[in-house]
Amino acid sequence: QVQLVESGGGLVQAGGSLRLSCAASRNIFSIDFMAWYRQAPGKQRELVAAIMRGSSTNYADSVKGRFTISRDNAKNTVYLQMNSLKPEDTAVYYCNAFQRGDYWGQGTQVTVSS
Repeated sequence: QVQLVESGGGLVQAGGSLRLSCAASRNIFSIDFMAWYRQAPGKQRELVAAIMRGSSTNYADSVKGRFTISRDNAKNTVYLQMNSLKPEDTAVYYCNAFQRGDYWGQGTQVTVSS
């Protein structure tokens, strides 16, 4: 099992940046898949970015070139650097880990004003 705690959300103007952090309760070195999802009001949760154990990454088309996912195994933390934010990025962002089970954090709100 692993507990995940997100932080770093907030209110930012369009064009600004935020860095989200996802702190895990145990070593993440062996976790095969970690990701950030987001859910906007009235919409389904969607995958934003994923990072595999070998550090390969995958991004939604809507965030490519603007967002960067990374992992620091020594700190048991996954990050999402978000640049050039747009109002349509407004959502609750969730951290996810998959290792013989699906684990979710409680979410952190990101609001981008125009």
